[in-house]
Amino acid sequence: MPVRPPNPWGVACFALATGACLGAATAIVQAPRWQVGDFLPGVTAADAPRAETIETVHRFGSVAIGGTGSHEFTIRNGGRRPLKLTKGATSCTCTLSDFSAGTAPGQGPEHVVAPGDTARVTVQWHGRGNGGPFRQQAVIFTDDPRRPEIVLVVEGLLVPRWKVVPATIALPGLTTNSADEALVKILTYGTAAPAVTTLSIDGPEPDRFFTLAASPLAPTDLSANAGATGGLLLRVGIRPGLPLGPLRRTITAALRLPEEVLIDIPVEGVVSGDLALGGPNWDSSRQMLALGTVSGRSGLQTQLFLTARGPSREQVRPVVREVVPASLKVEVGSGQPIGSAPVIRIPITIKVPAGAAIADHLADDRLGSIVLDTGHPDSPTLTIPVRLAVEH
Repeated sequence: MPVRPPNPWGVACFALATGACLGAATAIVQAPRWQVGDFLPGVTAADAPRAETIETVHRFGSVAIGGTGSHEFTIRNGGRRPLKLTKGATSCTCTLSDFSAGTAPGQGPEHVVAPGDTARVTVQWHGRGNGGPFRQQAVIFTDDPRRPEIVLVVEGLLVPRWKVVPATIALPGLTTNSADEALVKILTYGTAAPAVTTLSIDGPEPDRFFTLAASPLAPTDLSANAGATGGLLLRVGIRPGLPLGPLRRTITAALRLPEEVLIDIPVEGVVSGDLALGGPNWDSSRQMLALGTVSGRSGLQTQLFLTARGPSREQVRPVVREVVPASLKVEVGSGQPIGSAPVIRIPITIKVPAGAAIADHLADDRLGSIVLDTGHPDSPTLTIPVRLAVEH
């Protein structure tokens, strides 16, 4: 099939359309740039105000949770006309102070900077949250057509004011006649070095069984903990003679950071020795007699067994010294050897008699107890915690 030649009128129309499009594109590309006078009529670029900043981002480093950080930014007018500054929006935990110049105080949310002069504005950040990196910002509006807004940014790491490592002192291998030592680091995250006001530990005869001493933390320990600016090494010495059973105490360190803070450090463990307890209601993991809730109408009876081993086992003849609650009845039987082993077993009968008074000793902070004088030279006293509630 023969090919028809193009229509000359069609070719001409296509050429005219293409030329018009190319001409329009060239006109757009060659359009003049906006001039300063388009925004500030009668003002040339050389005469316009010019907002100049040395920095717009400041890195705080570490800021403590609950603390504040602030930084002063400077804005200079490098132009030939006065520069108008207006406070804009800020992030939720960031505040922007009023402008000031020289030694003059804050001058409100707007400020005019003369040519060649500077204005200062302080961005303050409040340490809120759970920790981690932060980045907050504040906006300053200007009438500099080249720079209509300035975004001031503060960033850093939000850290706790203090941290204890480890959070709890665990002493699982204590015996009545052994000594031990535990080390604890107290890290601080502030501008002031921590100072110890007092160190104490609760419970009976703390000075007999414990020693407490604090010294500044070594620089290598500080560098290994990101953000820490100071710290203390706490040495906890444990002396022989602690009573058998669970050990639950609390060390309280009063520090100045520079404000005074109280830091509680739990101490937990189990003290073992030649004496041991067992029985159907004995909770070995928590080292307590777990009787639970008992009906005061019907009462309850159970039995514990105290085993004594070692060269002093024959001297063990327990005597009840104290019982809480008073309605709990405790009877100690006579000890008997277990086969040919060098061990003596002593039965202890515990009764909640029918008609016993209502009592509540289920919570950890108000457990009942049975205190025995054992006769053992290394463990003369044995305290048995009792979890018990009596209801009618």
